[in-house]
Amino acid sequence: MKIFFTGLIIFAMTTASTAQGTRSFYDFSVQTIDGKEFPLSQLKGKKVLVVNTASKCGYTPQYAKLEELYQQYGGENFTIIGFPANNFMNQEPGTNDEIVEFCQVNYGITFPMMEKISVKGDDMAPLYRWLTEKQKNGVMDSKVKWNFQKYMINEDGSLAGMVPPGESPTAETITEWIKSTR
Repeated sequence: MKIFFTGLIIFAMTTASTAQGTRSFYDFSVQTIDGKEFPLSQLKGKKVLVVNTASKCGYTPQYAKLEELYQQYGGENFTIIGFPANNFMNQEPGTNDEIVEFCQVNYGITFPMMEKISVKGDDMAPLYRWLTEKQKNGVMDSKVKWNFQKYMINEDGSLAGMVPPGESPTAETITEWIKSTR
């Protein structure tokens, strides 16, 4: 009877969580910039900084700071994933191939870049719906305000927070989060 009751509680908690729409970051799969499937579950156990990027933005020099952050902390416990997006004043008009070339030639980017997506509007990518809707992520509502908005994902796939576009990727908010242990 005790085992049945415990199982019933676990089932009820799981059902309630699913009914609310909360999922884990790891439940999503995206495409790399060269068209390969990339299940985010591959990143379990790492902190992940998710950034929507653009090549023709006033914040584009943040690519250099992102690469610096990746070189300093990237590895077993942390990574960055860039998502090029053309949602703000046509500031990412290039193809995936053009974006790769731009990132390598101008900034020597080595962190993973994903295919170009939409981060707002009716065609918003499912991952960004999860990042921006409390009903889905269980933590907070947010709107992607501009290019280079940063979302922090904890090792367990939960949303830790958001850092606005104008704040540097090497800001204390981000570096202290990377160094913290749960």
